[in-house]
Amino acid sequence: MSRPMRILVTGGAGFIGSHVADRFVEHGHEVVVLDNLITGDRRNLNPQVRFVKMDIRDSKGIEQLLATERFDVIDHHAAQMDVRKSTEEPLYDAEINILGSLNLITSAARHGVRKFIYISTGGAVYGEPKRLPVEEEDLINPECQYGISKHTVEHYLYLYRHLYKLNYTVLRYPNVYGPRQNPQGEAGVIAIFAGKMLDGETPTVFGNGQQLRDYVFVGDVAESNVLAVTRGDGQIINIGSEVGTSVLKLFEHLANLTGFKGQPQFAPPRPGEIFKIYLSGRKAKKVLGWQPSVAVEEGLRRTVDWMKQVKHIGQWR
Repeated sequence: MSRPMRILVTGGAGFIGSHVADRFVEHGHEVVVLDNLITGDRRNLNPQVRFVKMDIRDSKGIEQLLATERFDVIDHHAAQMDVRKSTEEPLYDAEINILGSLNLITSAARHGVRKFIYISTGGAVYGEPKRLPVEEEDLINPECQYGISKHTVEHYLYLYRHLYKLNYTVLRYPNVYGPRQNPQGEAGVIAIFAGKMLDGETPTVFGNGQQLRDYVFVGDVAESNVLAVTRGDGQIINIGSEVGTSVLKLFEHLANLTGFKGQPQFAPPRPGEIFKIYLSGRKAKKVLGWQPSVAVEEGLRRTVDWMKQVKHIGQWR
């Protein structure tokens, strides 16, 4: 275990960021969560974190916060993460994902931040891959604006380490799922399908349902951030399971878990979405000592159990 540090988690009231903040707290770190609450939820916040409501584009606010707090680590999850929104509103996507991130990076370099952990996307930066599983050295050719904006920040981090000695680790996430993912928001397919099934509604499959994705449970993803605090300096690392699961297979698993008896509706594929991708985990294992511990079937069971609980108390409405 690393020594206790002061860590800023941006987007820490969101689905993934809140789990990451929880793990940092468990490891004895002092955690501040920054979130504008557009998609985040105060109910996700660990009672032991200090919360700052702020947008990462607020240059004066970020500068004052970093000058005052003197963080050891920034763990940057805050983002515009909806592929469809990025294709419809590319300027908005770039404003948050590029300019907002650069606002944090430049301030971090000025105020002695020791490590910048940046959350990128393994599902969107590569485009349609030439081979599977995808390695970090494979061709980068995004097919959506979201993938471009996330990848751009990786270049800025390389530059700021070269010029200003700002240390970093980039984690390229797969499709992350688990408790706290809101089926009504900018959610992934698992939360959307399970939410509709529990409400007795028919989920929609876009395309033919044979699309393959790499699904990793949120608890495993959170652990990769804990490891990145002291490992992976100057590295870009896929957080991959090396397993591709189809949309129709997810539908089948979730129908069994929820008791849903119907068949999916089908609709045309959506622009900007890749057909088949899953990520190599070799580098993550070698550099971080990380590998997923929760199989998809078990992770889906935990997710549905949580969703049944919050549906019962009306929490996601």
